[in-house]
Amino acid sequence: MKGRRGFHFSLRWRFTIALAAVLLLIVSVIGAYILRSISDEQARKVESSLEQRGNLANLRVRQIYLSAGAYNGADTFLRRQGPELAADLSSLFDNSRVLLYGADGVQVGDSQPQSAGPDITDILPYAKRGKTVYETTGDSVVYMAPLVWSVGQVGIVQLQTSIRADNDFYASIQRSLRTIGGASLVLSFLLGFLYVSRVTRSLRRLRKAADDIRDGRFIKDPPVRRRDELGELSEGIAYMSREIEQSFARQKQFIGNISHEFKTPLTSIIAYADLLDMYRDDPSLLDEARTNIRKEADRLLDMIEKVLHLSAMEQYEFSLSAERVDASETLAEVCARMRGKAVQFGVAVQTDLLPAPVRADRESLTHIFMNMLDNAIKYNEPGGSVLVSCRSAGDRAVIVFRDTGIGIPEEARAKLFEPFFTVSKDRARLTGGTGLGLSLVKRLVELQGGTVAVAPSGAGERGTTFTVTFPLAPLKRLQS
Repeated sequence: MKGRRGFHFSLRWRFTIALAAVLLLIVSVIGAYILRSISDEQARKVESSLEQRGNLANLRVRQIYLSAGAYNGADTFLRRQGPELAADLSSLFDNSRVLLYGADGVQVGDSQPQSAGPDITDILPYAKRGKTVYETTGDSVVYMAPLVWSVGQVGIVQLQTSIRADNDFYASIQRSLRTIGGASLVLSFLLGFLYVSRVTRSLRRLRKAADDIRDGRFIKDPPVRRRDELGELSEGIAYMSREIEQSFARQKQFIGNISHEFKTPLTSIIAYADLLDMYRDDPSLLDEARTNIRKEADRLLDMIEKVLHLSAMEQYEFSLSAERVDASETLAEVCARMRGKAVQFGVAVQTDLLPAPVRADRESLTHIFMNMLDNAIKYNEPGGSVLVSCRSAGDRAVIVFRDTGIGIPEEARAKLFEPFFTVSKDRARLTGGTGLGLSLVKRLVELQGGTVAVAPSGAGERGTTFTVTFPLAPLKRLQS
């Protein structure tokens, strides 16, 4: 089918864009996770370092307070010694800026009094209530921790540290991830594009093969050879093509055979009709014509019925009504119905029937047995016999039709179940055979889950033996 006109995305671009979107999402998620992990680890280290410094500052201030013997109160001590204490603490912490506050939040010391202090409006109230807080502004962190002694909170220490190195490291990792992610995305996109292009090329070949089959150009070999699902699909398309081609060939042959076989009785009927028109007063010709016209008409009707039956089976596969049937009882009924024809042909029908319950369609079973017995009678010799036997063997019902007739040559056995095939054309016309009976039997038997086969003849042995098998029906459960 031709593609629709107008702009549209091919399958190759859809797959490629979808793959790129998935890769972009994966790279973004991984990158965000890595950056988040780095950020959390940096924050943890800064918090741990500032907490240690805060604890050290608390101990240092109290140590100086006790060593100075300033027992007139911590608040007074901090107001008087605040600048010196801030400078002393700064020297302990790599000369980083240190500020001290009284318990009321009033600044009492600054190690760098000439520099503008950071804005602590938002965090100072928390520190006054005895909470440890910090705030990040740009490349620095402001940390405030309460100075708590045995008498309670006596002041607040403010520490300030630079995180420029951490920020620079974070930025470099971010840039690296962007570079690596972008390169991976481009490389993966190209590889994905090449792979998807290869897949879509295979799909185009499969589509072309399907178009060829639709247009009657059948293929012999798989259009794509791959070791994946597309390869399996390609094998399936090639197999389908061969089956369709063979089916068309069989249909063509079937139609040709129908035309030929229909022509023979119709030609005979027309010929007798012409003779009757030419010799209206010939009583013997009238009797002969009536007999043969009826015979050819019956043969034509039988052929039409079987053709229609076969055609319907091919198209609809029949919805069979399976039920439990004793094959021996059905065989006995069929043999009784066919005894008249057996007498007409001078053939004796003998039976050896044992119970063999099967699950099958009763009408189809009767049709199968009628055709098999009819063939055994028609293709027999005057004074001959037919033995019909039925028994159970393992999980199968085995039905055998053995006759003493003309037999089947070894080279004809392979085509025996093909439509319109007859071993002897002259004998078939003489007995009214159409060559469709065994073909119909085979289809009906297979629909019941059974098998039908012709046994090879022994050396010097005349006659033919057909064996039909069906699965035995499961045993009935006893009601408790």
